[in-house]
This record gives sequence, structure tokens and C-alpha cells, in this order.
Amino acid sequence: MAGRIAFQGELGAYGHQACAEARPDHEPLPCSTFEDAIEAVRKGEADLGMIAVENSTYGRVADVHHLLPESGLHIVGEAFVRVHINLLGVKGARVSDVRRVRSMSILLGQCRGFIREHGFSTMNWSDNAGAAREIARLGDPSEGALASEIAASIYGLDVLARHIEDHQNNTTRFLVMSREADLKRRGDGQMMTTFVFRVRNIPAALYKALGGFATNGVNMTKLESYMVDGSFSATQFYADIEGHPEDRSLVFAFEELAFYSKEMKILGVYPAHPFRATFQETLG
Repeated sequence: MAGRIAFQGELGAYGHQACAEARPDHEPLPCSTFEDAIEAVRKGEADLGMIAVENSTYGRVADVHHLLPESGLHIVGEAFVRVHINLLGVKGARVSDVRRVRSMSILLGQCRGFIREHGFSTMNWSDNAGAAREIARLGDPSEGALASEIAASIYGLDVLARHIEDHQNNTTRFLVMSREADLKRRGDGQMMTTFVFRVRNIPAALYKALGGFATNGVNMTKLESYMVDGSFSATQFYADIEGHPEDRSLVFAFEELAFYSKEMKILGVYPAHPFRATFQETLG
């Protein structure tokens, strides 16, 4: 093994799947929370961290965008994992036996149609793989878990219904975090740059700060805002853009951003995952 990679959840979680797919040469290290996974990397207990940031059905993962800028870690890669959600139950159980299902609120929200169709009651659980482990411990055919097929295999459960998610393109994006920054170009494809910034308190500052990206032809694939310091007036913006900071277009765009911003920090530079090619639009 090349090292260890920390993720949130227990063995069998989708974070575990992301680690296996993106860094198969690393030993997966399960952690209770995202904070614990980040701390494991900071302390040297793991070499990398696999952190979920957004899901195509549910949206962004709560609180992660607050954690990343203050983590002291750097983004060195990304992974997209196709999330197939399954109903798991004890050996010999049938879907008709199940009365209640448990999983993380994120997964429950991605299977509303299936849950409504079967009239299941729900229970929030801290981790989907942990929910599967609990079902195995209970041994009750009326209890089910929404989790991965990997979790079913690990905890000795039956897959009662496969791929029950509401949207068949359900995908989660993960960021690979490291203690050391890697700003060099890697691979032959597109590079991505992620950064956070806070604009100056002047009229139209955000519009003007972002103008340089438009005029220099830089594609911004993500822009989100969130409050910091417990104040309505203190807003930080999180952005993903295509390109490398040394690209001429980005140099000019960042110069204009800096003029209208009071704070800007690059969180990472990394190769774009091939999955991005599947959702790019073309103008006709």
C-alpha cells in the first residue's frame, strides 16, 4: 500500500467506494465525521483525505465548505462516484417485510419516491454503512438500511432492492485532500483551480470581481456563498474554475479579482476528472 486515505463513514460507505476507485493503492481509514477525517490527515495518521462536497440530487454536503478553507489542507484531486442506493435487509427478508428504513438524511432524501411507494417510516442515521451494520446486529426483518452493495457484502446482508434512487444519474463529487500543496500541471487534460474569496464592501464589488473571468474567457463551474464569523455582512465565496493559475487568462482574471477583494486563497490545483466531459454544454 502507498499510504492511508481517510474518509467519513464506516467501511462500506460511499466514501469507501470513492477511495477504492480513485486511490486503490491506499489503505482506507474510516472516520466518524468529516472533521475527524481532516484531522487524521493533519496529524499524519493518513496521507490523504477523501471528502464529499456535493451530490447531483441532494446538493452540497452541509458544513464541508466551512471546513475546507480552515483545514490547512490542500485539494490535490477530485473523484466522481455514481451512487447506487440499495435496500438492505437481513438474510431471507423480503421488501414486503420491511417497515422502517434507516440511513443518512442525504440518502433518505435521494430515495423519496421508493420510500413513499412502500410506506416506510424512516430513521436518520449518522452513516449509511453504519446503518447496515446496525441492521445486521438487530436481525429484524422489519428493519432495513439504505446503503451500498459493498456494505451488504461486508455486513452479511441481502440486497432486497437495487438502485432505488430517484434519479439514475445520482452522483457524488469528492475532493482529495493532502497536507502538501501540488500546484504543478499534471496529466494531459484540463486543470481545475478551487479558491475562496471575500469582496470589499463597495457597491457591485462581486459583479466587478467576477468580471475578469468573463472577459478573459475563464469558465467558472461553481460559485457558492456562505456566511462567516456569525455575521450577515461577512460573506465568503467558494469557486471552482477551469484552468491553471499560471494560464495567461487566469493571471489577468485573478488580478482583477484581487483588486475588488479583501481576501483570496487558493485551496488547490488539480486535474479535472474525466467525468466532467459528460456534463459539458456546447453553444449552438
